[in-house]
Amino acid sequence: MTLTDQNVHEIIASGQPVVIDFWATWCGPCVRMSPIVEELAQEYEGKAVIGKYNIEEENDLAAKYRIMSIPTILFFKNGEQVPSLRLAGAQTKATLEERVKQLIEM
Repeated sequence: MTLTDQNVHEIIASGQPVVIDFWATWCGPCVRMSPIVEELAQEYEGKAVIGKYNIEEENDLAAKYRIMSIPTILFFKNGEQVPSLRLAGAQTKATLEERVKQLIEM
């Protein structure tokens, strides 16, 4: 799912588990993570919203959460960020999936 400044606030406010991958096309680690994020989005469809937020095209959320490096992955539940789950840098599918499971179980 592509997250934009127009839809991301409503999605977070829905209260459901939300995972946001902050990325850019020029970021090598971000590009390598894309298939992982897309796989997990399909695998957890209906349980969590997993999407990508392109910082080249959007900036409200990146500024709000002070995203200084990418990839950065933020996790939200009940409309609030869960800081303890935040990930920075390229991650393995296993690591990211474990965080998604933790988020859903909260």
